[in-house]
Amino acid sequence: MPTVDIDPDELRGLTGREEKSDDELKDDLFGLGLEFEGRTEDGEFELEFAPDRLDRLSVEGVARSMRYHYGDSRGVHVPSTNSADWTIEVDESVPDERPYVTGAVIRDVDLDEEALESLIQLQEKLHATMGRKRAKGAIGIHDLTMLKGRSATDESVPTIKYVGLEPDEDTFVPLDADAEMTPAEVLEDHQTGQTYADLVSEYERYPAIYDDLGLFSFPPVINGRRTEVSTDSRDLFVEMTGTDQWTIDKMLNIVCYALAARGATLEDVTVEYPDSEAANAASDGSRTQSGGREIVRPDLSTKTKTVAHDRIETILGIGLDPEEVIDLAERSGLEAEREENDDGELVYEVTVPPYRVDVLHPLDVIDDLGRAYGFNDLEPTYPDVGTVGGRHERSRLERAARTQLVGLGFEDLLNFHMINEEENYERMDVEPDADVYGAGEPATIKEAYSEDYTMLRTWTMPSLLMVLERNTHRSYPQYLSEIGFTARVDESENTGVGENRHVGAVLASHEAGYEDAKARLQALAENFDVDLETPPTDHPTFIPGRTAAVVIDGEEVGVIGEVHPKVLVEHDLEVPVAAFEFDLEALR
Repeated sequence: MPTVDIDPDELRGLTGREEKSDDELKDDLFGLGLEFEGRTEDGEFELEFAPDRLDRLSVEGVARSMRYHYGDSRGVHVPSTNSADWTIEVDESVPDERPYVTGAVIRDVDLDEEALESLIQLQEKLHATMGRKRAKGAIGIHDLTMLKGRSATDESVPTIKYVGLEPDEDTFVPLDADAEMTPAEVLEDHQTGQTYADLVSEYERYPAIYDDLGLFSFPPVINGRRTEVSTDSRDLFVEMTGTDQWTIDKMLNIVCYALAARGATLEDVTVEYPDSEAANAASDGSRTQSGGREIVRPDLSTKTKTVAHDRIETILGIGLDPEEVIDLAERSGLEAEREENDDGELVYEVTVPPYRVDVLHPLDVIDDLGRAYGFNDLEPTYPDVGTVGGRHERSRLERAARTQLVGLGFEDLLNFHMINEEENYERMDVEPDADVYGAGEPATIKEAYSEDYTMLRTWTMPSLLMVLERNTHRSYPQYLSEIGFTARVDESENTGVGENRHVGAVLASHEAGYEDAKARLQALAENFDVDLETPPTDHPTFIPGRTAAVVIDGEEVGVIGEVHPKVLVEHDLEVPVAAFEFDLEALR
C-alpha cells in the first residue's frame, strides 16, 4: 500500500491542535483510515493510506481531513482564483501520444524547508499513483519569476508554448546538471532521463515547453534548472501534461489545495488548444471560453451525488435523523441538501469538492458518513434472518488443504489477486494465448490506478516467485505455498470471467528438485484420497524433461516441475526452485 511521511509537529501546527500527543494523533489518524507504519529516520510518521484518497498524499491534505474530523472545518471549501494572466498555447506539433496540458499560477506562497519537502513528496506520490509513474500525468513546478511570457499575437499577454520538437533540435540545462543538453542527450546521459526514457523514446517528436527565453521543461522527464523552485520562491507556475485531461486536472486540484493551505493565492491559466474540437474534448464542458479553443484552469467545479436516506441507514445499520446526515456530511468535507425523489423518498444531493477523485458512487459518500460517525461507535447486531452463518464448503476445502500444506513444511501466503501482464506472462516466459497451464486471456482493469496492478492473475506461480525475488536476503530453504484466487476471460460464464482457486507451492533451496516437489504433492493427494498421476509434459516456465502435468482422478488440472534457469535469472534467484500448481477443486 502507498505510504506518506508526515511530520507530527507540522501536522499539529496545520490542524491547530498543538496539545495533541503523538499517541492521540495516531488514534485520530487511524479513525480516518491512515495506519501508522512506524517512524522514518527523521522521526516523521510513516502512514499507510487507502490509494483512492490521493488528497491525503501531503501533510496539508491529511491536516485538512483531520480538521473536518475534529469539527473545526465544515462543508465544501472551494478556494477563489484570480483572473487568468498567463496563457499556455498548445501547438499543433505536440505529440499525439501526450496532447493534453493544464496549469495554474500560485502567488505569495511561503515555502520554508518543510513546505518545500511536502510539495516535492506530493509531486512524486502523485506521479507514482494517479500519474502512473508519469506515463498518464506529469507535474512541473517552476519559479514564476524566472519565466518570461511570449505570445505570437498579443505582447501584453504572458504566454508559454507547449510544443513538439525533434530530439536534437534544441538544448537546455536540466535539473542536477551544469551543461546544456538536448532532449536526446538527457535520455541517454542524465540519470533522471535514463529512468523515464521509455515514456518518450518512441515518440517522433518530444514534448517541450517554452517561454520567451527558450526551452525550460521537457515533460514528462525533467524540468530545466533555470526555473528550479527553492525556499526563496514566492510565485510558482504549475504545469501538467498527460494523456488524459481529467487525470491531470484532478492532479492539479490536489496540488492547488495543498498550496492554498499554505496561504497561497491561486490564479487561473488559460489553455489555448489548436482547434475547438481539441478544446471541447479536453474541457468536458467546464469553463470553456467563448470562441471554443480555450479552457480555463484549474477546474475547481464541484460534483454532486444523489444518496437515499434509507440506503445510508441500511449500509451503516443505524437510524439517523436528516439533520444528523447533513451534519455528518459537513464533517466529511461534503455538503448535503435534503430532497424528495419522484417516488417521494428522502434523498440527499451531496456536493463533492474538486480535490476528491475517489467519490464515484453513492457508497463512497456513505463510507465518509460512517467514518464521520465513527465505525468504532457502531454497535454490532445480529442480522434479521432465521439462521446463523457457517463455513462454506469451498472454505472448508481451502482450510483443509492449507492445513495439509503447512504440515508438509510450507509457509502459507496471501498475495494480491491483481498483477500486471509483464509479471503474469513475460517474466514467466508464457504467451497469453499459449496452450499451457497459467496462460489464457486476462481479465484486465479498465481504469487501473497503478501499472503494477492492471489485471487479475491467471495463476499463482508468478506471485510466489515475486515473493522469492523479494526474499533473496533471507536464508534457505524457503518453502512457500498459497491457495489463491485466479481468473481469466471465459465467455461461457454469465460475467464473462471464469474464477478459480489454485493451490500453488514453491521449494527454493540449493538442493531443490522435481522429486522434492513430487513427494509433497503425492502426500497432499493421499491425504485427500485422490489418485495422482504425473505424465511428462512441456511448459516454458519449467525445465524440459523435468516437467509433468498434474492429473488428479484422470483429469489434467495443473503442472509440476523445476523452474527454468531463464525464469530464475529473470527473478534474480540464484538457487534452484521446484514448484507445482493445480486447481483446488480437484481435491474435492
